[in-house]
Amino acid sequence: MTRILIVDDERKITELLVERIAEEGMDASAAASAEEALPAIERGETDVVLCDLRLAGMDGIELLRRTKKASPDTDVVIMTAYASAETAVEAMRQGAYEYLIKPFQMDEVVMLLRRIIERRDLVSENAALRDKLSSRAATGRIIGDSSAIRAVRDLIGLVAPADTPVLILGESGTGKELVAAEIHARSSRAKGPFVVLNCAAVPETLLEAELFGHEKGAFTGAAQRKPGQFKLAEGGTLFMDEIGEAPLAIQAKLLRAIELKQFLPLGSAKPVTVDVRIIAATNREIEAFVREGRFREDLFYRLNVFPIRIPPLRDRKEDIVPIAEHFLREWKGAGRGGPAVPALGADAAAKLRSYPWPGNVRELRNVLERATILAGGGSVTAAHIMIEGGGPGRGSAEERLRSLIGEMDLPAIEKRLVELVLEAAGGNKSRAAATLGITRRALYGRLERFGSREGAAGEPDER
Repeated sequence: MTRILIVDDERKITELLVERIAEEGMDASAAASAEEALPAIERGETDVVLCDLRLAGMDGIELLRRTKKASPDTDVVIMTAYASAETAVEAMRQGAYEYLIKPFQMDEVVMLLRRIIERRDLVSENAALRDKLSSRAATGRIIGDSSAIRAVRDLIGLVAPADTPVLILGESGTGKELVAAEIHARSSRAKGPFVVLNCAAVPETLLEAELFGHEKGAFTGAAQRKPGQFKLAEGGTLFMDEIGEAPLAIQAKLLRAIELKQFLPLGSAKPVTVDVRIIAATNREIEAFVREGRFREDLFYRLNVFPIRIPPLRDRKEDIVPIAEHFLREWKGAGRGGPAVPALGADAAAKLRSYPWPGNVRELRNVLERATILAGGGSVTAAHIMIEGGGPGRGSAEERLRSLIGEMDLPAIEKRLVELVLEAAGGNKSRAAATLGITRRALYGRLERFGSREGAAGEPDER
């Protein structure tokens, strides 16, 4: 909860302010002088200070100066009945957030505090996103030295400083989010947030609110105002994964937001302007979607300014072993895998190279993680690599399903069938949905009904 300190030697004003602010669910306290307020500020116990300009002893400008020195993140609002251009300029020069002229309406103070709290929340969320990006960049480098992956890195180097939209194409599991993060990290926006939205993992009815935000009461369940992903990405990059799954109704609003850098939150009549770079990705044949009328042609051309296609792992087999060894080192750094980094045996490396990896890098990671557990901290051998023909009990999906007849009821068999198809597809939900003869969204619905974490909203389908 945001902590608000009111500093004024007029007791009646402080009592009224504390009472009204508390009614709004905020934590408010009062001090009768700057000298009384300063220790709490220096201990970091205050987020927002409302301070009168004229106080006995230390005045409001001096308290503002000392506050900014002791606690730069604390916001200060100066209040005064003696307004002048000089004092206003001096207050703002010293770092005041706002300047209030007495007498003021209590609602005016509440609205100002809400703006401050909203801004502070955005700053906190952006800082968390930057930390997430830094963590990802430290462990999620683009690994490989094949000519195909070198070409991808070259394209990243060219487009990163340009601030132009990028469309990343490639199969599920090839690392499209990683490429987007690398573009962001090497751009002039690197200090800004890197916000990820998986369009396929958000229900159609909620996608617009997720993208553009909403006002309180905009729809049933909108209990408070919420900024959307566009606003959270202010000054940074918005990565929209699975853009081909965005409904046509949203695509027109998305195009306007990208072109004008402006949008309307749900329930609001006031447009919001943002400075955001757009990177989109899809594992679908997006041009076919355009021809079929399932994706707007104008939006496609706006996103496809600089396409980057990531090759599947089967087309760059020379990268398989370096990627596997990178995962082993990464897990050791996280305290996993025994006292030393598990070695990858020559037979294991050969087996990894011989497999087509339909699930790409994600499938490789999952298989290798299982192998390190089976190896018990020792060298990973071919016997530990559980892929096609690589372990016990791996008959076809049809054979394993047939064995369940008479032992499980229909809902349980359906759940198991979906699990087996997902496994056979290497976690690729688009391929699994096609195999099952259902849409991707229908697959997500079943996974959510089954209670599977794979169906959780917001969970990325590729990294």
